[in-house]
Amino acid sequence: LWKILFIFSFAGCINPFAPELDETIGSDGFSISDQSSVEGVFENLKYAYTFKDTSIYGNLLASDFIFTYFDYELNHNVSWGRDEEMRITDGLFSNTERLDLIWNRIVSISGDSTNIVRSFNLTVTFNPTDIENIDGRVNLILQKNSGNKWQITRWNDESNF
Repeated sequence: LWKILFIFSFAGCINPFAPELDETIGSDGFSISDQSSVEGVFENLKYAYTFKDTSIYGNLLASDFIFTYFDYELNHNVSWGRDEEMRITDGLFSNTERLDLIWNRIVSISGDSTNIVRSFNLTVTFNPTDIENIDGRVNLILQKNSGNKWQITRWNDESNF
């Protein structure tokens, strides 16, 4: 009886339903930034794509956001606003198994960091036999919002897709 009480007294202090906080989360490079730096915008973009998180993605876009890409079939630029971008991105996140975004070097940056051109590689895995690799550049116009956080106001996609 003494042994059983002894074991339960020590085991009783451990609650398997309330484990201690894991301090290593985010140590693999996947942490959410507060967007107070330009690099934080890129970190959050990678996080949003990796974890298919439309909430994080939506926080990156200013209310007057415009996305533009060149449609090679129509031979002209196509643009849309924030609401359409969120709908399209939600569809991408919902219909893929995996998204791997790698940010490469910054090609150019304005002195005030409001215009950044950066190269990237994006691997879109729809299923194990349908994988698309997209290489290109983003040309972003950034501005600080009222909370002093960087947001994207304009995204010109310069990818090969």
